[in-house]
Amino acid sequence: MGQTMNVQPATALDYRRLAEKKLPRFLFDYIDGGANDEVTLAANVRDFQAICLRQQVMRDVSSIDTSSTLAGEAVGMPLALAPIGLAGLFGRRGEAQALRAANQFSLPFTLSTVGICPLEELRALSSKPFWFQLYMIRDRGLIKELLLRAQANGCTTLVFTVDLAVTGMRHRDMRNGIMSNNLKNSLAKAWQIGTRPGWIWDIGIMGRPHHFGNLAEVIPEPNDQAAFRQWIGSQFDPSVTWEDIAWLRSLWPGKLLIKGVQEVNDALAAADAGADGVIVSNHGGRQLDGVASSISKLPAITAALGGRVEVLMDGGVRSGLDIFRALALGANGVLIGRPWVWAMAGGGEAGLRDLLATFKRELEVAMALTGVNRIAEITPAQLDNLR
Repeated sequence: MGQTMNVQPATALDYRRLAEKKLPRFLFDYIDGGANDEVTLAANVRDFQAICLRQQVMRDVSSIDTSSTLAGEAVGMPLALAPIGLAGLFGRRGEAQALRAANQFSLPFTLSTVGICPLEELRALSSKPFWFQLYMIRDRGLIKELLLRAQANGCTTLVFTVDLAVTGMRHRDMRNGIMSNNLKNSLAKAWQIGTRPGWIWDIGIMGRPHHFGNLAEVIPEPNDQAAFRQWIGSQFDPSVTWEDIAWLRSLWPGKLLIKGVQEVNDALAAADAGADGVIVSNHGGRQLDGVASSISKLPAITAALGGRVEVLMDGGVRSGLDIFRALALGANGVLIGRPWVWAMAGGGEAGLRDLLATFKRELEVAMALTGVNRIAEITPAQLDNLR
């Protein structure tokens, strides 16, 4: 009676608990944490919970279809996997696992600039084009090189992150000494790794190489966090303006999504600069703490853009119900970050497939019980008053 029964994980939070047990503490905190007091991180989730759905019965909902399009691509549901730096440290060749799972559900996967797996590795595994995420760095020649590599490897959509002029104050990382290699912090991280022997074998040994696949020539191994931080500090460009986005637009022939927009004027500026879409995002609460949740900012942005460009959002999406809520408030789709990493870290590729299947089923149930059959039919009419 005193023993805990093993149960099948069902939700993103179930997989979060599994990930916490399997990952060294400093890695779990890196993906799980937010900036400062993590107020915005909590608001991203809490504000979704305040949005009530309107149950409507006795409708013919015998032909539920979650398919849609994102950035001009047919998708199995309006969901994409967000870019996650260092994902190959949370699962063996983590980006590759996520790509395969996304392909199975006809969903876009977004490879981070600072991912472990390179573009070429994913191209060899992918059954469809994947997205590539980029920051504006000082070395414009490197940007051009990365764009050419992305095109050569079949990427048709560029996700350009604009909310990293400086790095947010992530206190969990500071406490764990993740960006320092002094003796005390190195010993602490080594001890944390030693408490996770499964991680040592599966990822630490079998998941090699651990260098930054797309930046292997300019950034050292990711376990040299001090050197990584030095490179970030020297290359992230706080002088970037919308004129730089127009320059980027002139170089990139595919779809361009601007990620990190929270205000109407910035969304309009992104559209004016030639973007095909914006992603309403506060970087998962990892940048400026105390800003509003992404979902609370979504309605005004969709209204102001009036369909000029596609609108996606991320931050706080934890279920298929949250996908439905975002769609009802005007989004064309959502991205998830932490949930897919938790699922992969906690249950491997099979765990991520299971979570994506759950999201899809939750979306189908929400559609059926609010009386709609198609994604295009989801509107504010399916929402009740806010709690």
